[in-house]
Amino acid sequence: MSTPPMIDAQRLSLMLNELRLPAIKHMWGDFAARADKEGWPAARLLAALAEHEIAERDRRRTERHLAEAKLPAGKTLDTFAFDAVPMVSKAQVMAMCAGDGWLEQGANLILFGPPGGGKTHLAAAIGLALVENGWRVLFARTSDLVQRLQVARRELALESALTRLDKYHLLVLDDFAYVSRDQAETSVLFELISARYERRSMLITANQPFGEWNSIFPDPAMTLAAVDRLVHHATIFEMNVESYRRRTAQARRSGPGRPASFTTPKVLEAVRDNQSLTQKFM
Repeated sequence: MSTPPMIDAQRLSLMLNELRLPAIKHMWGDFAARADKEGWPAARLLAALAEHEIAERDRRRTERHLAEAKLPAGKTLDTFAFDAVPMVSKAQVMAMCAGDGWLEQGANLILFGPPGGGKTHLAAAIGLALVENGWRVLFARTSDLVQRLQVARRELALESALTRLDKYHLLVLDDFAYVSRDQAETSVLFELISARYERRSMLITANQPFGEWNSIFPDPAMTLAAVDRLVHHATIFEMNVESYRRRTAQARRSGPGRPASFTTPKVLEAVRDNQSLTQKFM
């Protein structure tokens, strides 16, 4: 780092430490040397240093939020096959990744579909885009988070645990329908849904439509109340496509030139059977 003359660099470094300006501390000499060489006015030098500090703070904050989000690696919007899931609008997803609007209102996003249809990939990709846009996200398998909340309840700290989750603008609950039908588990899950209702957003991926959620909540009244809270102010994507893994395996067996079928009759039949209940809550 080049140092302009007549500057007490050590004292300046201490002052920048005191002011908590590490980026300026590291780069001020180079900026000052360039300013002297190019004849910058003082205001331009000050603005350049401030912009550099802000950019570095944003970068460090994004790194921290990415680390805490615990997102699956490699799941991005660029690698998501939107053409294989035609019922999901890429334009709508890209708009939601800005976050402002639905996250500020505590709205939810629910992704339905059979295994292998890309729900987890899309959920993680949306979470990554939101973190890059300055929002805080936490990704978790539903069963794992429920277990942690159960431990907190046994330790009489459930309320504190739910409050700590409030710092996340979006809570991604993956594999929602894999929670066991256990009174203790479903109770803390319902409390989590109720605590975030109209305050903080949730993104849920589930293999089962609402009509089969009695396998999650043993009490029909609790099932109805949970669904009601989740779908109020919610966007729902029904990703009813055949498993990507199955399509890949079929493509290997079939050889080139034979396109895989994205929607099986069995899936379509299941959609029709549950369409009325889904529409009821939308």
